Formats: sequence, C-alpha cells, structure tokens
Amino acid sequence: MRKLLLAVSTVVLTACTGLPEGVESVDSLDPERYLGTWYEIARLDHTFERGLSDVTATYGKRDDGGISVLNRGYNVKDREWNRAEGKAYPLQQGDYSQLKVSFFGPFYGGYNVVALDPDYQWAMVVGPSRGYLWILAREPSLPEPALSDLVAKARALEFPVEELIYVEHGVAPAED
Repeated sequence: MRKLLLAVSTVVLTACTGLPEGVESVDSLDPERYLGTWYEIARLDHTFERGLSDVTATYGKRDDGGISVLNRGYNVKDREWNRAEGKAYPLQQGDYSQLKVSFFGPFYGGYNVVALDPDYQWAMVVGPSRGYLWILAREPSLPEPALSDLVAKARALEFPVEELIYVEHGVAPAED
C-alpha cells in the first residue's frame, strides 16, 4: 500500500510540474544570468494575481542549490502590496529551464521557460497546462516586435492568447 501511495503521489506531483503536450522548454538556461528581477508584461488570469499591477518576480541563489523566488504586485483595489516568497529547484539535475516552484510547503508547480532572449532581456514561461502563461522582461515594458513575436509563439503552441492580461507598471506607490 505504501508503494502504491508513493507511486500515485509521484505521478500527481509530476503532473503539476511538467509541460503541456507538444510544448518544449529552451535547450539551455544559465541560472546565473536568469537571476535578478523580471517584470511581468502579460499573463493569463489566476486568482493569486487577479487585480495586481506592477508585478515583478525576483530570483536569487539559495544555499541548497535552489533558487529563491519573491513575487510581488500591487493590489490596486486594496491599495497594498502583495508578496509571495517561494523556492524553486530544477526538475532534472543541472537543467534550469524546467523548475518546480513551491510557495506552500511540499506542493510544487511547474515553471518552464519556453522562449528566452539570447541576452536574457525577455522570457516566456508556462506552467503544466495551457492555463498558465507569463511573458516577462527585464524592463517594465517590452518593445512591440518582441511582444508580438512571443504572443504569436504562444498562439502557435495553442495557448489562449486572447485572454492575456497586459500588466500595468508605474501605477503603485513605492513599497514600504
């Protein structure tokens, strides 16, 4: 019974961290170059980000070889900053293009980099299903040609790009 429970748990957790069918992560990602702050340019809607502007994700090194994650955004309605701290680890040793990310104890979700600028100025990240998509950039805006190309790539991968939310930046006051 214990082996069956372990097998089922492994399948369930893997399903939450994998890639959607037909989608591949980038071939290589240098974690050192990926660290730092990324601005959320566009996303698919989820309750954990609903109503947020000025959304950023900041990644740093952890002593255990993982990556620290700090997501923050400004809730315009409540006039307050929301923050979530987590941790991420590669799904396969040394491959940082596919991560498992946790904000809640032993529960992990997928973080898969499927498009990446050679100079690490923009990235497109997806979760384990086509309901999770983020377009990120090192600056609060992304030049239109790059944004259009990423949206076209997401459309070709059958993500619901007509549902993308384009994130406003410069709305929030400075964080305390």
